[in-house]
Amino acid sequence: MDDTTAKTSLYEQFARIGKALSNPARLELLDLLAQGERSVEDLARAAGMRLSNTSAQLKTLSSAGLLTTRRSGTRIYYRIADCQVTALITQVQDLASSRLADVDRAARDYLGNVQSLEPVGLDELARRADSGEVLVLDVRPADEYRAGHIPGAIGIPHDQLAARLAELPTGADIVAYCRGRYCVFAPKAVRLLREQGYTARPLDGGLPDWRQAGLPVANDAA
Repeated sequence: MDDTTAKTSLYEQFARIGKALSNPARLELLDLLAQGERSVEDLARAAGMRLSNTSAQLKTLSSAGLLTTRRSGTRIYYRIADCQVTALITQVQDLASSRLADVDRAARDYLGNVQSLEPVGLDELARRADSGEVLVLDVRPADEYRAGHIPGAIGIPHDQLAARLAELPTGADIVAYCRGRYCVFAPKAVRLLREQGYTARPLDGGLPDWRQAGLPVANDAA
């Protein structure tokens, strides 16, 4: 193999990662899997995608080395290959936000004005949660909460929050979090809580960011 052919072959291998990330459905699936291991069926429901399409997209991500699998009976479960993949997802989002004005416009259309809700940083939440100053509220779906959550967090899925407000102590200072910076669940929860007279702010980030920062994660088996 001559040098030119070898060089082309090398860069083709690098490009496999870019190709795997070039589909919005696959990026959404990676965001979901950053919360924890999921079956193909669970991912299809969470993403609102056809099962066949979900399976095909997951196979593409796996072939690029971004996911690993295990089988349990007839079900196949996928998970993020390692923390480097989670970091890459965050880096892609951050780079897109810094380089593409359309990202911020699209995010504002989807999430509303999150900055007006005064997001809480990871370090601040860790400090205030340790001292018992805040109530941490996880508004992701219940299966994601069970797979891993911030220690001490109360889990109330975003679509159940309005009916379960009585479970929250009156006068609590609440910090709500969900899947990440571009997840709509926490901003919506904070707006609902504020309308009902609670003091509430969203976390600047989500469970993957918390985990990436080396902060502790609890789960139902722990």
